[in-house]
Amino acid sequence: MTATLEGSTPPPAGAPRPARARDRSVSVYAELSQQVKDAGLLNRRRPYYVVSIALTVAAFAGTWVAIVALGDSWWQLALAVVFSLVCTQFGFLGHDTAHRQAFGSHRTNEWSARILSCWFAGIGYGWWMQKHNRHHNAPNQMGKDPDIESAVLAFTPDDAEQRMSGLRGWWTRHQGWAFFPLLCLEGVALHANSIATLAREKSMPHRRLELAIIAARLGLFVAAVFLVMPPLIAVFFIVVQQAVFGLLLGGSFAPNHKGMPVVPKNAKVDFLRRQVLMSRNIRGGLLTDFMMGGLNYQIEHHLFPSMPRPNLRKVQPLVREHCAKHGISYTETSLVGSYRIVVRYLNRVGLAERDPFTCPLVAAARN
Repeated sequence: MTATLEGSTPPPAGAPRPARARDRSVSVYAELSQQVKDAGLLNRRRPYYVVSIALTVAAFAGTWVAIVALGDSWWQLALAVVFSLVCTQFGFLGHDTAHRQAFGSHRTNEWSARILSCWFAGIGYGWWMQKHNRHHNAPNQMGKDPDIESAVLAFTPDDAEQRMSGLRGWWTRHQGWAFFPLLCLEGVALHANSIATLAREKSMPHRRLELAIIAARLGLFVAAVFLVMPPLIAVFFIVVQQAVFGLLLGGSFAPNHKGMPVVPKNAKVDFLRRQVLMSRNIRGGLLTDFMMGGLNYQIEHHLFPSMPRPNLRKVQPLVREHCAKHGISYTETSLVGSYRIVVRYLNRVGLAERDPFTCPLVAAARN
């Protein structure tokens, strides 16, 4: 016999039990997920990606033809910018195929991502997958998201408190203003971190192959530039190319989470709110979609990582309506506005302010 509290009325036999908070949270996401599946928005877009990859490879080859034809000219710096744009697009295509957005076969997606990332962009697929999966599992969560761990920038007040002495303290207090110059170094950092991780992680699949491909890609790039151009122009070409590559690629990833609430390590947040409340969308049209590789739909991408890039724009109204229906804050701003938020956030964190941007959900999770 089941005991009841004195004065309480037991529920009638066969009555459904009240839904637990976790059950309700799961059902809220399941409802949205079913809508998306019924609309066919999770179906692979193979023709789109085949054409996109072919056009980007053609642009890559065409840029090198133009570089060779131009030869000894300072106009090569303009081609360095074009080459950076092409390499950035390979970074986006590597990202999409790694998320299994393009092809039905897991193996085809994996090897496409490895070739696109390693050979054309010079970025390690194995390193990126290891890091990016952790980010998707726990965006903006302390101790879990590698994207808010940095030896250069403090992304949380706790990090800032440990960096308050001497020159490092001065840097931390003004770190927001260094955001854009540091983005120019992001390309070099991506190459270096890829190589370092692949060399260190002995158990990473195909690490030797990836190392060989990246070494060949970067080595041939430098050799070809110095072969075609005089040394001074060659040096400036490489500097401009790497700076613009870092600015374009890093500038597409950075505004999506930086400045959004940071979650304590022990916080328990359901999947839907974890992905929506810690992410920010960027308003814009087709040009924004192209330049940011679809990452401007960061909320939708985090909710449905395997959704093909061209479907993100289509699913946005469904997600926005669903969030409004359940009282979940949906953040979208302009690109300039997002950068302003990031700089302000980093500066406020650098001044060791507690909770520079507050969120009721995060406050509740801390209690």
